[in-house]
Amino acid sequence: MAPGRPRPCVAVVGAAEPDPGLAEQAYRVGALVARAGAVVVTGGLGGVMEAASRGAAEAGGLAVGLLPGGDRRAANPWVGLALPTGLGEARNVLVVRAADAVVAVGGGYGTLSEVALALKLGRPVVGLGTWGLLRPDGQPDPGVVPASDPESAVGAALALAGIRPPAPPDG
Repeated sequence: MAPGRPRPCVAVVGAAEPDPGLAEQAYRVGALVARAGAVVVTGGLGGVMEAASRGAAEAGGLAVGLLPGGDRRAANPWVGLALPTGLGEARNVLVVRAADAVVAVGGGYGTLSEVALALKLGRPVVGLGTWGLLRPDGQPDPGVVPASDPESAVGAALALAGIRPPAPPDG
């Protein structure tokens, strides 16, 4: 990245207490986002947030955690930059607003709120085992792009946000 150009950001949102399969998928999403040169943005706590942060950190990338409380020490140990907001669940708006794209991995109502906020803000959302939405007329809403695995989820998120991964080094 050239000086003065901000790195792209991909939010990874999902269950605070995921099953092991979803946690592994979130880990892979975080690692793939980092390898693509983007920053992983999460809510900074456990579950999917921690798994994605660990994936990013272990891949040599940066995970930013936007924490609900006022204490940066509450962040999971893989967060490289912890930002305490003191906003509780209202920090979900900041998580998705900070992102160029959102990958939702599983999740409950908090994840649903992040998906809805992202769509309202015009952020592309890719879903991996997460919420599907219906329009008021009962037809499927195309807002959440389904993905079958972390690779396709990250690829779709990057493409929808117009993020181009760095070219591999010549060798």
